Amino acid sequence: MAKKGNRVQVILECTEHKASGQPGTSRYITVKNKKNNPERMELKKFNPILKKVTVHKEIK
Repeated sequence: MAKKGNRVQVILECTEHKASGQPGTSRYITVKNKKNNPERMELKKFNPILKKVTVHKEIK
């Protein structure tokens, strides 16, 4: 039997871009360990539409 892991795939979406009202979205896909990090993830990533580094929060 295969082991069930604690790692899950999460989607990160830009918060500044969502608030600006411009068309399109900036999203990244990554994995996290649910056991070690149960709260929602928040990372600084590059937004190619706004052309700067912004805060991306976990959605879903």
